[in-house]
Amino acid sequence: MARKGNFDILGHYTWCIPSVGDMFILLIFLLLGALLGNGVVMLFSLAVGPQAALEYSTLLSYPIMFIPPMIWASSVSRRNSLNCRGIALDNGNFAPLGGWRCVLLVIVGTIACGVVGDAAGSVLPPMPEWLESALNNMTNGNLLVNFLCVSIFAPFFEEWLCRGMVLRGLLGRKMKPVWAIIISALFFAVIHMNPWQAIPAFILGCLFGYVYYHTGSLKLTMLMHFTNNTAALMLAQIDSLKDKDTWMDVFGQSFWFVFAGCVLLLALVVLAFRRTDASKSLGTVPPLFGE
Repeated sequence: MARKGNFDILGHYTWCIPSVGDMFILLIFLLLGALLGNGVVMLFSLAVGPQAALEYSTLLSYPIMFIPPMIWASSVSRRNSLNCRGIALDNGNFAPLGGWRCVLLVIVGTIACGVVGDAAGSVLPPMPEWLESALNNMTNGNLLVNFLCVSIFAPFFEEWLCRGMVLRGLLGRKMKPVWAIIISALFFAVIHMNPWQAIPAFILGCLFGYVYYHTGSLKLTMLMHFTNNTAALMLAQIDSLKDKDTWMDVFGQSFWFVFAGCVLLLALVVLAFRRTDASKSLGTVPPLFGE
């Protein structure tokens, strides 16, 4: 029998260990899910009107987008579970740091990485108005809806896909860890569909992937994703910061001093997680039958 995971739903994907080619299958199913989600929003708009549809569109379309890749991965896992060994999506390899110290480290590291990502994104030209408006809609408006979408759905579904499926699959297929982390971070960047989000997402994805490689803990990377997204959401609720789109805007002329401090904090976080034994991070699970 499969070991019960920290999230029961994750056990359905234990025996799906995607290859590089399977990454593209996941991406295709994700795009199909996006089309399906948009179709549902259009029907919802016809039923309740465009204003209500605009307010709740992301709440409806976002989880629907992940249904096709999750169905595909679940079917592959179910087929493989009969005679193949699996790899748990969530494995708590926290020694010698301990769980609570890991939690503190990833929260601090995520905020620091967000600052560093802002600096990297500053090389891009100004964001188009339509995109800026769309992103602002995700942090303004109905706070509960935005919290569900930005702080709950995004960390769960995107971490399931990018770390739980893509990175775990590449590591499970014995790809060199540095390349597995980089490729999964690139995948994370690509699904954001625009360079203004993709560059910070790639940098964050490298940190998330590094933590997952050393701990095997999807809980930690979900917490990191939650921390980054919720920080952006909460800052958008502060009246004095509503016209400030980045950490560079928030800190002004002192930003580069803050940046240097964040680079130092990131280095300390990376060094701390190097103390864990990464060879124990992926917990193998035997087939349901055959061993």
